[in-house]
Amino acid sequence: MSTLNRADLHPDGSTLAPHAESHSRRDDIRSAISELCGRGAILAFFAFVAQSKMLELWLLITSSDQLDTAKYVDVGANLASLAFLIVVLGATIFRLKSTQSADGWEPRYSAFMGTFLTLALVALSPVEAGPAWRLTAIIIITVGGLLSALVLIWLGRSFSITPQARALVTRGPYAVVRHPLYLCEEITVIGVMLLHFSLAAVLIVVVQWIFQLRRMSNEERVLRSVFPEYAGYAARTPKVIPNILFAAAQPAPE
Repeated sequence: MSTLNRADLHPDGSTLAPHAESHSRRDDIRSAISELCGRGAILAFFAFVAQSKMLELWLLITSSDQLDTAKYVDVGANLASLAFLIVVLGATIFRLKSTQSADGWEPRYSAFMGTFLTLALVALSPVEAGPAWRLTAIIIITVGGLLSALVLIWLGRSFSITPQARALVTRGPYAVVRHPLYLCEEITVIGVMLLHFSLAAVLIVVVQWIFQLRRMSNEERVLRSVFPEYAGYAARTPKVIPNILFAAAQPAPE
C-alpha cells in the first residue's frame, strides 16, 4: 500500500521535494509550539485570577459582617465570576486544534486589549454611592457572568482568545447573535464600570468595546476564509444586537 497522500504530490502527480517536506514539518512544529505557548499562557493567567477570586469569595463568606441581601448578591456575583473562570480553563484545556489564525500583530493586539483592558477598571477607586447603586451593579455582574459561562459552555472546544478557526458554532446562543460571548461579557464589564463609575471608567469601557468590535471583524474574516457557509450564517444572524431588541428600538409605523 502506498504511503503517499495528496499532500505529498505536486499538481502534476510528482512527489514533493525533500526541502518542501522539511519546510512543512517546521511549520507544523512552529504551529504546535505556538498553540502550546498560547494555551499555557491562558491557563496560567486565568488560573491565577480564579485562585484570587476563590480567596476573595472565602474572605467574603467568612467575614464578620451581618448577612443581608447585598452580601448574598455579592457572593452570587463572585460565584458567577468563578464559574466563568472555571469554564474558561476547561475550554482552554480541551479546545480543538486551530485550522487557521489571523495574520499579523493587529488581530492579536486587538484581542488582548479587548480581553484584558477592563482590568484597568479594578485599579480605579470604587464609587461612593448608595447601597441601591452597588446592588444594581452587582446584579448586572452576576447576570453577565452566568450568561457568559453558559455561552462559553455552548462554544466549548472552539474557544480561543485570538482570532482562530476551530469549528463553526451556529446554534444555541449563536443562532441569536454571531458574538453572544462578547455581548454577555460586556454586561459584566458594565457592572464593574458602575462599581468604579467615573469619566475614566467610561472611557476605558468605550475603548475596550472598540477593540472588541475590531476583534469580532478579525474573527469573522478568519471564519469566512475557512467555512464557506459562514457567509449565509452572517447574512441571517445579527452581529451583537438580537433582532428582537433591534425591532423594539425601531420607531412605530405611523
